[in-house]
Amino acid sequence: MKLLWGGSPEPPHNKTLVRYRTHACPVADKFFEKNGFLRIEKPFSPTGTPIDYLQPKPLFRMITLNNVSKYYPAGFGKTYVLRNVNLTIDQGEFVSIMGPSGSGKSTLLHILGLLEEPSEGEYLFLDEPVHRLSEKKRTELHRNHIGFVFQAYHLIDELTVYENIETPLLYKGVSTSERKSRVADVLDRFGIVAKKDLFPTQLSGGQQQLVGIARALVAQPKVIFADEPTGNLHSEQAREIMELFQKLNQSDGVTIVQVTHSETNAEYGNRTVKLRDGWLEPKEAVV
Repeated sequence: MKLLWGGSPEPPHNKTLVRYRTHACPVADKFFEKNGFLRIEKPFSPTGTPIDYLQPKPLFRMITLNNVSKYYPAGFGKTYVLRNVNLTIDQGEFVSIMGPSGSGKSTLLHILGLLEEPSEGEYLFLDEPVHRLSEKKRTELHRNHIGFVFQAYHLIDELTVYENIETPLLYKGVSTSERKSRVADVLDRFGIVAKKDLFPTQLSGGQQQLVGIARALVAQPKVIFADEPTGNLHSEQAREIMELFQKLNQSDGVTIVQVTHSETNAEYGNRTVKLRDGWLEPKEAVV
């Protein structure tokens, strides 16, 4: 066994993400750690001795769900969409939520993204008890820390690409000069500078989704929630979008939680959570 990437400064992108670091070898720390994760396989010290002493690296707990349920009134009873969901997500993770249609995936994502409230249970986001917050406080939390990417893009047809991307910054009260700087940065980063004066209807599906991701990222959120982000795209566009998400996660350390039907899309993340009939399956698959 040896270092997964042979001591080169950059690891390959298809290796398992392991949330541990070694304290037995400072050199290993230097090469292994990347955005809070390690890509390791029983590493060796410079003397050739296996390093067996691994210790968890403390990670910031971003999301905690305790016995969260969601139901809707149905006659004299209740129809449950989610039942007793317990889930934790750490900063820097890329989590995929999977399950058949009607399993509660989108409802769970909307609760995580503060678009819906749970009927029962506790939700902690950045140590804030979301289930106890006022509507005003929840709105502030969403505006300042959360980005959302939708399957149907949800761009405003009457606004240009530039104006769509700028909108979250207007809501946050960012200064004019700062808005111009941030929008220019994401336009350049995503290669859509030439499209900035076009309207959404003049763009392809892939281009519209790029704008949607740029809009989510420009406000510098701590987490991006994506609801079937490639559902309306053909396979090549879908691959490009998922590679972009993976890069945002691995290079920028952005926490990403996506709902997807696609096993291929799920493989871009480092953990898969599966729902069935509103229940979280007992074992979470690690990709």
